[in-house]
This record gives sequence, structure tokens and C-alpha cells, in this order.
Amino acid sequence: MCIRFHRPVPALDPFGALRHPGITVTVADPERLVAAVERYAERTRLTTARRTEPTPQPGPVRRAGAVLRYPAGLALTATRYLRRLPHIDRAEAVGDASDLPPALPEELVDAHVKTVEEGSGPLLHRVFTVDVRDSGLDAAALMERVCADLDRLAPSEVVTFRKTRGRLGELVVGDEYVVLMPAPWNGPVRVVHRDATSFRFATLAGHLEAGQIEFSASDDDRGIGFRIETWSRPGDRAAALAFDVLRIGKEI
Repeated sequence: MCIRFHRPVPALDPFGALRHPGITVTVADPERLVAAVERYAERTRLTTARRTEPTPQPGPVRRAGAVLRYPAGLALTATRYLRRLPHIDRAEAVGDASDLPPALPEELVDAHVKTVEEGSGPLLHRVFTVDVRDSGLDAAALMERVCADLDRLAPSEVVTFRKTRGRLGELVVGDEYVVLMPAPWNGPVRVVHRDATSFRFATLAGHLEAGQIEFSASDDDRGIGFRIETWSRPGDRAAALAFDVLRIGKEI
């Protein structure tokens, strides 16, 4: 029987970099143990979004490892980006009231949530779309696969999702993740919306941006339309310089 943990536990690793997502046990009556674990899990299911403990942050060793680990990955991703650049259509315009973010559910807002009001610089409403032709999946099936493993969303050599709250292998409202990036910061987020074809994150304290990001899929005659939409401001003045003045953040 394999038991999946709410949060991966440390391995025998002095630096804390390796973590186990589960444990496999051999018992005389595995069905009975499965039933007992499931009964306990239902009684202790994490359903409350509000909490008082601080947002989990990586230690200095993990941060340093992230910086040192990704140069090759960044180079590979930059090469892919430059190859695709001629095939990207883009437009930019001044926004209006229709570009404001969706309202956050009150029960999901606490001191850890980093709202757009707490950011710096202009509000940026960004929409990224990809058309997937001749897909073997419909929008709901695609989103189900994505929610089971968010690392499908991004190039693994530069970004990975670590779940810090909630069950592995699923995505429900109230779950939390840290988006590990090749930089001395990370991207803690909380799930504030989930339906069959979309889900939305709100940023938490420590994120480079302040706001919300939504992933969605829709069916059309040609296949699937995949869409990422963000409503956010840079998290602080330094981030505002990178996003709005140097435009590096916008391009990323």
C-alpha cells in the first residue's frame, strides 16, 4: 500500500533538498489499512483557508540551490522562446474598468494573501492564449490532467510547483503551492477558484507579484483553446522597475 502525504517529508538528506511524497508499506491486510487511512483522512481533510501560521518559505540552502541549478535551464528556455518568437502575436493597450480582477472570496482572504492593492506600479491585465489543434482530449480532460500535476504547465528546467497545503494529485479551493523559480525568491499561491475547465490562484506574501492568475481551457471546432490570464501589480518597487520600466518582467 502506498500512502501519499499531504506534504512531502524530508529524506535522509542533510541539506533538506530531497523529500518523499509518500511511503509504501507491506501489511497482512492492506484493504483494511486502506479503509482505516481513508476514514482518518476524511475526518482531517484540510478545508479551512484561513490560517495563522506563516506562509512556508524555503531556507537559504534551497534558495542558493535554485540560483545555481538553473543557468542551463534558462539558456534552453530562452532558445526555445527565441525560436517561437516569430510565431507569437501580441498587442498592448491602455486598460479600463473591465480589466479589474475578479473579486476574491471573503472566506479565502487572510493576512497571507497579497492583493493587487498591496502591489506597486500599474495594474497589468495580461492574457496568454494557445490554440491546440487535433487534440485527443477535451477541455475538461486536459484540465483534469493539469490539476493532477501542475508541473505539466511549465518547462521543468526552470519552474516547478511544490504543494505546501492539500492532497497530492488533486487541486481544490484552499490548496497552496510554492512556485520554485531560478531566483532568490519563490511564488507562493493559494487556489481561490476551481471548476471543470479552470482554476485561479491568488498570490501570497513573498510572491514577486500581487494579484491573481487563472488557467482555463475551452473546446472549439479545431481543438482546445488554452488560456492564462493574470490581474496583478509588481510586488514592490524593485519588481515594478523590472516589469514596467525595463519590461523584463512583462516579457517573462
